[in-house]
Amino acid sequence: MKTTITSFFFLLAISTSIIAQETKETPKLKEQGHNDVNKFRQMYEEFATPNMYRTASGAPGPEYYQQQADYKMDIELDDKNTKLYGTETITYTNNAKESLEYLWLQLDQNMMAKTSKTPLVRDTKIDPSLSAAGFSRTFLEEKFDGGFKIEYVKDALGKPVSYTINETMMRINLEKPLAKGQKMILNIKWWYNVNDYMIDGGRSGFEQFKDGNRLYVLAQFYPRMAVYNDVEGWQNMQFWGSGEFALPFGNYEVNITVPADHVMEGTGNLMNRAEVFSPEQVQRYTKAQTSYDNPVIIVTQAEAVAKENSFSDKKKTWKFKAENVRDFGISTSRKYILDMMAVKMASKTVMAVSLYPKEGNPLWEKFSTMAVAHTLKSYSSHTFDYPYPKAVSVNAQDQGMEYPMICWNFGRPDADGKYSDDVKYGMFGVIIHEVGHNYFPMIVNSDERQWTWMDEGLNTFMQYMAETEWTESKFPSRRGPAKNIVPYMSGAQSGLEPIMSNSEVLKQFGNNAYGKPATALNILRETIMGRELFDYAFKTYANRWKFKHPTPEDFFRTMEDASAVDLDWFWRGWFYSTDYNDIGIKEVKQFFVSNDEPKGYKAPEITRRNRFAATGPKVYMVADGSEGYKPELNKPLNIKEVKTLDEYVTTKFSEAERSKLETPNYFYEVTFNKPGGLVMPIIVELTFEDGTTQNYTFPAQIWRMNDLEVSRTFATKKVVKKILVDPKLETADVDVTNNTWPKQVEKSKFD
Repeated sequence: MKTTITSFFFLLAISTSIIAQETKETPKLKEQGHNDVNKFRQMYEEFATPNMYRTASGAPGPEYYQQQADYKMDIELDDKNTKLYGTETITYTNNAKESLEYLWLQLDQNMMAKTSKTPLVRDTKIDPSLSAAGFSRTFLEEKFDGGFKIEYVKDALGKPVSYTINETMMRINLEKPLAKGQKMILNIKWWYNVNDYMIDGGRSGFEQFKDGNRLYVLAQFYPRMAVYNDVEGWQNMQFWGSGEFALPFGNYEVNITVPADHVMEGTGNLMNRAEVFSPEQVQRYTKAQTSYDNPVIIVTQAEAVAKENSFSDKKKTWKFKAENVRDFGISTSRKYILDMMAVKMASKTVMAVSLYPKEGNPLWEKFSTMAVAHTLKSYSSHTFDYPYPKAVSVNAQDQGMEYPMICWNFGRPDADGKYSDDVKYGMFGVIIHEVGHNYFPMIVNSDERQWTWMDEGLNTFMQYMAETEWTESKFPSRRGPAKNIVPYMSGAQSGLEPIMSNSEVLKQFGNNAYGKPATALNILRETIMGRELFDYAFKTYANRWKFKHPTPEDFFRTMEDASAVDLDWFWRGWFYSTDYNDIGIKEVKQFFVSNDEPKGYKAPEITRRNRFAATGPKVYMVADGSEGYKPELNKPLNIKEVKTLDEYVTTKFSEAERSKLETPNYFYEVTFNKPGGLVMPIIVELTFEDGTTQNYTFPAQIWRMNDLEVSRTFATKKVVKKILVDPKLETADVDVTNNTWPKQVEKSKFD
């Protein structure tokens, strides 16, 4: 190993530092509020114990299983009365080793029922002013009743099945336990009043237009099987509105009857295209299947406008079939324009699709399908090839919601067709986000009811990467860059919860479940792990858990298992706490090399660690301005003028070896402090007197011995004029006023 002068001084500096850290810091840490000094301990207490279902590596174990729920449905939309009627046959397969005494189904529409408790848990105060419509809606009008009306539940033989409804959950009371490998067939008939989501809210419903038409986005429209797994048993947590959905995979055959003049899209392959489209539209679809550069309009704006006043009394049934999906979504209206283009994946070609009323143009015709195609390409490159036959973007005002193969997205121009960059990029962002949800959680199927961040946070991170890969212009991303999360993380603790919190207790839902985890993953990729290690581990997680049900621990463990990077300190700080990052420069000292022992010098105790640097002839480091400091030292190092050093170098190295030694001129000891609770890497930029810069990154483990402050020695060839911590704002440092040396005084408003 080559020994350099720089490493010699470095060993000398850290030897005394280690002694001080080992003996003095614990009382000081407690005194200043950093009580948890072991932030690098392993997360054995926080993580679930590995087992045969889920291994310590983060992969599914040999005993991993999941249930299957297959559906056959006949749905009819009563457009005149805004009601939805349906019958469904559920075939539920128990793949667990244990028998099930009962089954649980989700009735999420019951959150809209008159008897719903959701409004009763909301904090309400009187607004100083309300619109007349708002006042009437709040205090005068009868509450909308949108809950499920269950007409019957029967078994395969038509025999009534006992059931119990508890708010948004329905328990099927089995006559005998359902053993491993057995199937239960349920036939259910139901209907409900479809909500106007612009008035009543909700993740689905209809939008009313002034011309009398409606645009429907229909989801959670049928009783759905809940998840039963090895982690929680039945996931039968009530739907209060924030926590979304946990659902098993299955195969779907769905027939949807609507007015004959409607145009529709839904989850799965359309099985009767020739019956519901004109011959010309079928020909356009055929052309779209090989159009890889531009969308092909299947249903034109002129065709859509021609139907807006028809209000056909005839009916038409659309037939869809989907395999290995966790849910089903539908959108239908006579106002719809439809366009499509082909997207080539590594292993197949899929269709990017957009569905929108004329009110969405020219924005949607120009950009929507292109955004869908870009999303599929970007996400697939970081995870796995998109496995489904299509991805559909639907323009629904004030909506942003996702289902397998289909999603609704806001963003429309003004009445005269004009739109701002804010509207355009807002539309881009929501399309990327909602289409991206096909990957998380529609395929990598996490429990949204429990852990919102596992789908929203991971997806927002993927959205940010897709936005940065958008080629037309620099994308104004809202979430992902570290500096954007600072206002949230520096806020009052009373308004914060750890990311690892249940969906229903989050005070700042967007910041906690979307912004902070996306930022954490961006920092992990760009600053801590590096893209190569991160991308391999992230892709490993996505492929291990596609079409399965991962937990947070499965993600955390896989990221470490596939990268050989210990990240327990990172998960603990970013995901299990509300600590913030604040790293500053406490002090900078310049040292000069001397032959003479400085006043007050006390030789360090000889230990195993410092024996090389502390024995033999001495070279003395004297701090600028310290007691005994001599002004004549204030000059660049000249080895020839330091007798003991010159003798050591001359006798130790040949002339050829000496020519390869480092030749530092100036020495700086920089002490960094950490008022914030998070441990993070220290990123430092030195600016020299000639304007050039040099950057250093010290891993987060630099804080392992001392959670308050650490020091680093910089040996440079040029005079340092400025030192800056986190120069590119990549660590979410909440206070940058302590990041600079010499300290910069900010001008007041008066100045």
